[in-house]
Amino acid sequence: MSTEATEASKLKEASLQISGMTCAACATRIEKGLNKMEGVEQASVNLALEKSSIKYDPSKLSEADFEKKIEALGYGVVKQKAEFDITGMTCAACATRIEKGLNRMDGVATANVNLALEKATIEFNPSEVAIADIIAKVEKLGYGAHQKQEDKEQVDYREKHIKDQQRKFIISAILSLPLLWTMVGHFSFTSFLYVPDFLMNPWIQLILATPVQFIIGKQFYVGAYKALRNGSANMDVLVAMGTSAAYFYSVYQAIVTAGTHHMPHLYFETSAVLITLILLGKLFEAKAKGRSSEAIKKLMGLQAKTAIVIRDGVEKEVPLEEVVIGDTILVKPGEKIPVDGEVVEGATAVDESMLTGESLPVDKTSGDVLYGSTINKNGFIKMKATKVGRDTALAQIIKVVEDAQGSKAPIQRLADQISGIFVPIVVGIAILAFLVWIIWVSPGEFTPALEVLIAILVIACPCALGLATPTSIMAGSGRAAEFGILFKGGEHLEQTQGVDTVVVDKTGTVTHGKPVLTDILVADGQNEEKFLSLIGAAEKQSEHPLAQAIVEGIQEKGIELGNVQFFEAIPGHGVIATVSGQGIVIGTRKLMQQYGIDIQTVLPEMEKLEIDGKTAMLAGINGQYAGLVAVADTIKETSREAIRRLHDMGIQVIMMTGDNEHTAQAIGKEVGVDSVIAEVLPEGKAEEVKKLQQQGKKVAMVGDGINDAPALATADIGMAIGTGTDVAMEAADITLIRGDLNSIADAILMSRKTMRNIKQNLFWAFAYNTIGIPIAAAGFLAPWVAGAAMAFSSVSVVLNALRLQRVKLNK
Repeated sequence: MSTEATEASKLKEASLQISGMTCAACATRIEKGLNKMEGVEQASVNLALEKSSIKYDPSKLSEADFEKKIEALGYGVVKQKAEFDITGMTCAACATRIEKGLNRMDGVATANVNLALEKATIEFNPSEVAIADIIAKVEKLGYGAHQKQEDKEQVDYREKHIKDQQRKFIISAILSLPLLWTMVGHFSFTSFLYVPDFLMNPWIQLILATPVQFIIGKQFYVGAYKALRNGSANMDVLVAMGTSAAYFYSVYQAIVTAGTHHMPHLYFETSAVLITLILLGKLFEAKAKGRSSEAIKKLMGLQAKTAIVIRDGVEKEVPLEEVVIGDTILVKPGEKIPVDGEVVEGATAVDESMLTGESLPVDKTSGDVLYGSTINKNGFIKMKATKVGRDTALAQIIKVVEDAQGSKAPIQRLADQISGIFVPIVVGIAILAFLVWIIWVSPGEFTPALEVLIAILVIACPCALGLATPTSIMAGSGRAAEFGILFKGGEHLEQTQGVDTVVVDKTGTVTHGKPVLTDILVADGQNEEKFLSLIGAAEKQSEHPLAQAIVEGIQEKGIELGNVQFFEAIPGHGVIATVSGQGIVIGTRKLMQQYGIDIQTVLPEMEKLEIDGKTAMLAGINGQYAGLVAVADTIKETSREAIRRLHDMGIQVIMMTGDNEHTAQAIGKEVGVDSVIAEVLPEGKAEEVKKLQQQGKKVAMVGDGINDAPALATADIGMAIGTGTDVAMEAADITLIRGDLNSIADAILMSRKTMRNIKQNLFWAFAYNTIGIPIAAAGFLAPWVAGAAMAFSSVSVVLNALRLQRVKLNK
């Protein structure tokens, strides 16, 4: 292992939910702060998800250090608190042991165990550790844990934030409405409106505006102070400066005109209405951002809530979090299978469509694997839990989707760089415009210059810029997950759009990967039953799908297999073995030639079988040719249609296989690929991918993620065909849970649509500021209109991204 790989293996990943961010500048500041910490390899902050992902060296840092850093920067880390009833403790040493064990867990901030009350109070990071993990840890220590019933319904901090924003907006709107009434009454075309005299009183307006400015608007002052204290600026700085200028100038006007007959120029309504509109925009934005994580909610909704476990011979219904590995679980017809496991008693058919996309139920008997959240159709079964909590197939899928939604696409770097310097530039433009107006445009007139200053500060908000990419990534990757396409990260979602060449593996990708024995040809003088007994015994030792097909076909004939004394698999060529004292060689022409076995007489028949798309394997016994067996793998019903779709998208399709040229060409012709690369050994597939890349092609490799791992890693985009049992395949960038080649076209289409959406968002975010700031500087934009436009820009970007959730695929 290389030094780099060793170093990488030592790194840990942490995910923290952050509160208090208001714009892209906040996310950029936190990201920079974390990346400067010694021991941090890489840190990224996603504004839309309000989450940070950190790769770090655990020997130098801990999660507590990140929390302190984030809090020092003026933000908060969201934690969850839960109480557990602990059973099995007998003394203070038990309580101390549990407490120490829990405090060592990644994601646990504090754990306190009370022996007298038999209770544990734990504060933890829900992004890092689940309730089930905590319960499992306590049980591993030899005790029992049950979450307190009143803690089961955890308050979603986002829901709490939205309700808090709603309350502030309503109060702000009630106080601002009379001020807005006075402003509207000033226009010539609205002079017919009745405005009560008392509302024109400066002191009444001051009373109405002050709570909005300093109580409702406190969040902007706090955010601005924290930003400036850390040597940067964000949206809060712009809002605080703009509204404060309007408010304090109005206070000044009210004081200097008090006791005179002069009508003061008041802007209380400007500051109050601006804060109200910004709160409304933030409210819409928060609700829309909540909708962008619908995919995660849908996936979580697939999980069973409870399970019927059999403990000490007694059936007991327990929450899903309390199921542990080794539990025996009873699953009735029509119920969801609660966790991953295997059948120990009974038989049934299981609907696995949520994982595989296949609508036909799969028959399950004793020893067969079951996946959590699939549906038991028609039989009573008992199962043994083998994977629970975050180890189940569905939990892995959710983790991949969460990681993808929290990652950054390369295109976002531009937006991050701009947002980092955006606010200081805007403040500079606003001050310059103010000076130009007060010195040259309207010499000595403070009012129009102030309006221009406020309008520029308010309209130029970096929120839209910061939300443009992450919301689209969230919506796009979430929608893709609903179709069984799991992007490992935002960078892969971005890069997939550029694929112009798709290389597909044959076995298990284009075909079902379940070949069957079709032909048996024995040489003259050979006994067929004895021949099959020896061949079947040798092939039974191999894990290759073709070998398994041969063995199954022979066993179906009721032939007893011989005894194996020696076996060796030769990858890409075949096997050699000693069976019942006989020397056996089975495999390709090259293998026969290598062992000096004459096969000239059978070659015409072999070629004929291969032209028909069958894979023929030659067999020699004791150095003499003894016969051949042929197997055929059926093509998936959707392969032809999927390749046609890829052609329609302008993508070249190449089939690559270790199979022989004749068989490969026959299957390639049947499905309509552009070219075929045959007789490639597993280690040679990566070289073939490199050759295509050297021709300037952007290559996506599609395989089963095991033999094809080197090629998957070498390709620009690696796509692993899987059934959800190992969705986090390290070599692949994308996992296609459903074994349908249409998923390749769907993944590329989803990438193209997502990138188009991101570019639309970035264009409008840039255009909005490029157009809006000059208009405001020219004095053509009233401050309250600027506030409304600013709020609308952020909301429009998020709503545009959410259009991805309605994308139709498989067409």
